[in-house]
Amino acid sequence: MTEPAARTASATAPAAPPAPRRVPVERRVHGETVVDEYAWLRDRDDPEVIAHLERENAYLRDVLAPTAGLRQAVFDEIKARTQETDLTVPVRKGPWWYYGRTVEGRQYAIQCRRTEAEDAGTEQVLVDFNEVAGDSPYLGVGTFDVSPDHRIVAYSVDFDGAELFTMRFKDLESGAHLPDEIPETYYGTAWSADSGTFFYVTPDEARRPYRLWRHRLGTDVSADELVYEEEDQRFFLGVHLSRSERFVVLGLDSMVTSEAWVLPADDPGGEFRVIEPRRDGIEYDVDHQGDRFLIVTNDQAQDFRLVDAPVASPGRDHWRDVIPHVPGTRIQSAEAFAGHVVVHLRRDGLTGLRVIRTADGATHDVVFDEPVYTVTASGNPEYDSTLYRFNYTSLVTPASVYDYDLDARTRTLRKRQPVLGDFDPDRYESIREWATAPDGTAVPISLVRRRDRADGPAPALLYGYGAYEASMDPGFSIARLSLLDRGVTFAIAHVRGGGELGRSWYEDGKLLHKRNTFTDFIAAADHLIARGYTRPDLLAARGGSAGGLLMGAVANLAPDRFRAIVAEVPFVDNVNTILDPSLPLTVTEWEEWGNPAADPEAYRYMRSYSPYENVGRHPYPAILATAGLNDPRVSYHEPAKWVARLRATATGAAPVLLKVEMGAGHSGPSGRYDAWHDEALVLAFVLDQLGAAS
Repeated sequence: MTEPAARTASATAPAAPPAPRRVPVERRVHGETVVDEYAWLRDRDDPEVIAHLERENAYLRDVLAPTAGLRQAVFDEIKARTQETDLTVPVRKGPWWYYGRTVEGRQYAIQCRRTEAEDAGTEQVLVDFNEVAGDSPYLGVGTFDVSPDHRIVAYSVDFDGAELFTMRFKDLESGAHLPDEIPETYYGTAWSADSGTFFYVTPDEARRPYRLWRHRLGTDVSADELVYEEEDQRFFLGVHLSRSERFVVLGLDSMVTSEAWVLPADDPGGEFRVIEPRRDGIEYDVDHQGDRFLIVTNDQAQDFRLVDAPVASPGRDHWRDVIPHVPGTRIQSAEAFAGHVVVHLRRDGLTGLRVIRTADGATHDVVFDEPVYTVTASGNPEYDSTLYRFNYTSLVTPASVYDYDLDARTRTLRKRQPVLGDFDPDRYESIREWATAPDGTAVPISLVRRRDRADGPAPALLYGYGAYEASMDPGFSIARLSLLDRGVTFAIAHVRGGGELGRSWYEDGKLLHKRNTFTDFIAAADHLIARGYTRPDLLAARGGSAGGLLMGAVANLAPDRFRAIVAEVPFVDNVNTILDPSLPLTVTEWEEWGNPAADPEAYRYMRSYSPYENVGRHPYPAILATAGLNDPRVSYHEPAKWVARLRATATGAAPVLLKVEMGAGHSGPSGRYDAWHDEALVLAFVLDQLGAAS
């Protein structure tokens, strides 16, 4: 194996920070004793932990100092290609057109409305999130929900990335905030039909949303009524209004099981009733249309089917097929309108739209031209509408907003993301490749590159995720142009564990099949190399969160395939984390990864691939790991421990770096300029390691 020497390394390379102290802590599970010498890094209240993280940040700055000019150049390119003062396409809701806009030099969006679709309408600023942020270096927005009578906006904010939000209410007529302020709320809200009652969610100590509350506007929040508490720690609780705004929907979801309750929105003080009691392994999602509920479910349908049921008797005994189960066509969701149903589906690895006319059941699929693309829902708040707005993008087509006439079957482009400068989409080509996994499974790869850089092996960046049935669909990125225009090929490995090829694709990459995710990614790398797109010394890999676990696993399994690896907020200490139910969200993860405390087979299987547990004494690629001190999803100590063990164990001269956001969480910096600087740092690291800086 050729050892990858760091391109930034030199005779005067900065010395690594002092190694963190080792405090052996023994873990004995299922007859096995394992020593974790860096477990003490979990204690963020220990001043030495904070000092260690600060030293890591200082070391990262020193090592990446030679790339400062490149980082600035990439940031300048992102900024120069972005129309900084811009606005979204206005969305009609009642008498108002709602939209967001950005202003050059300001970090956050400004939410507005006007009475006319065109600029002639007088603008009313609802919330300027730049003013809300003030001097805070971080701002997260949990919800933004305007009341049905358009008089009040409820919005929630978080100032440190911990995803505990303070709910605020603003009177849009007077511009004043109401005294109703609710601390420590979570995502998910719903208004009653009379705009007087507000439903919201709060999390438990493990950051699991588990309580639904009823707040009567104008009353003391201490008197709010607890409507529902979910005791099963596998389940998340959420709330929203049906598209018709006739029902408040309480959703309860584990990784594999669902249950929904509904309440008439015009009876906010009433009792919720269940659609269908939960049954292990059965998932369903509900929307409302006229005298029926529309339900997407996997009941007797691995790739899901669409059924309906009477509002008066919505249980399973009354379910009737609207779209029967078709293996290989994954029905993802259904949006109900007064006269139509728009179904989101996935087939052959691509997203799609199917339209059903309610009056006669006439059905058609919306057709798209490009071989690889992504289509998703946009803002469609009006129930009684025959226009459907959707977003469209591909690896070469900037994000585009269309209005689609559901009867005439025509579409109108409302806006395409501006890309300033000399951008020409014809300069790039999008390609679909298929790799072969060790078990013979065909793994799709989406790839984009410059047409004029298509000769011979080129620098390449391979991205992957592969968990929770989340699909990494191809889309356009302004920042990515800084790679492509320097001759770097970008590719997405659609590995098992995601949802690209239906429910079986997900199930074949979870629990005791998790290793397929890793071997699929390595197969994708091997395919790109065999097809002459790149070489191991020109190939980098990138993934975040569960995709960061993927990065850690392939770094252990196939370090010789990659020159560099970027692991963002990586879930690399999965065994220790999932063994500890006191940590945020652990119990909910058992149905995705297994319960290592209760199941010896699950423990040994997870232990066999855990990146932290399997660091080896051999050369590794250059590694850049990131973390957020306030991250409630993947705790900062996971990448911190992993980096410490890599430095203590791995051989070779490639740098192992850790970047810790000391005032942010899972998603990194919140302001757009801060996010661009963050992305520029990652891209400069990749470009430098691949020798593609110029």
